[in-house]
Amino acid sequence: MTTPPIPPATDPPASLALAVNIGLLVLLASLWGASYSFIKVGVETIPPITLIAGRTAIAGMVLLMVMRALGLRMPRDPASWRSFMVQACLNSVLPFTAIAWAEQTVDAALATILNSTSPIFIFLFALILHLEGERTWRKFLGVAFGFAGIVLVIGTDALQGLTRELMSQLAIVAATVCYAGAAVFGRRFSGMSAIVPAAGSMIAGGAVLIPASLIVDQPWALSVSVDSALALLGLSVLSTALAFVIYFRLLKSLGSVGTAAQAYLRVPIGVALGALVLGETLPLSAWAGMACVVAGVITMTLPGRRR
Repeated sequence: MTTPPIPPATDPPASLALAVNIGLLVLLASLWGASYSFIKVGVETIPPITLIAGRTAIAGMVLLMVMRALGLRMPRDPASWRSFMVQACLNSVLPFTAIAWAEQTVDAALATILNSTSPIFIFLFALILHLEGERTWRKFLGVAFGFAGIVLVIGTDALQGLTRELMSQLAIVAATVCYAGAAVFGRRFSGMSAIVPAAGSMIAGGAVLIPASLIVDQPWALSVSVDSALALLGLSVLSTALAFVIYFRLLKSLGSVGTAAQAYLRVPIGVALGALVLGETLPLSAWAGMACVVAGVITMTLPGRRR
């Protein structure tokens, strides 16, 4: 009697991990794609600094409650909190406020397109700082596509001088550069549970933004609409607290460039929400810019063939 052949060994855990990472990447893209519409509705009656102060404060409190339920504690050493403050400035204080200020005059769809170029700047930071990663012709082609997309989106306004709309668009690009720096800097938290740096950066961001809000906006005198209040809640709990836990989890499993792949998923989601929820329409040049940006990010983030 012959022994039946033994089937080849499979690796279900690796396949399951890949499926989980892809699912989390799509969810992160959806949460961050929705954030631009949340911001657009929020700044209708809430000034940018106060909106972002509320965003970081509420998100920080939610994350602390989740940490307590999980039995986790925040670190108490000064070095960790200095790192949290740097991460907060790069990943929330500066970019969140810049985008909120910009969306007073820029559509959520355009903000989505411009802000999706973070993988390009992550690659450039890695190149300048001599960090690990491939330096192939495909990466440089992706950079070229990405910058072409930025030029197509804001090029016409640039010819008209330094208008308010151009300044807003440039502010979004500057926010994107901050996000790229945060993705590179955030790798130092790989030894922590994903929720810890997310909570720490939100708390540190709130410590900066809440005093600024009290001085600049005097929020007690504001008349906030129900829509703006609900937008702030969705922005804080879904697009910030939940999204940042997923973000730091993916930084550990996929790395900074792999995590940035959500950018090309975020574009169609953000643009579709801007059209469906806010009734926005894009000019032809913006559609061309979006195509270039998505092509550039895909070119940079999809893995190459193995030899």
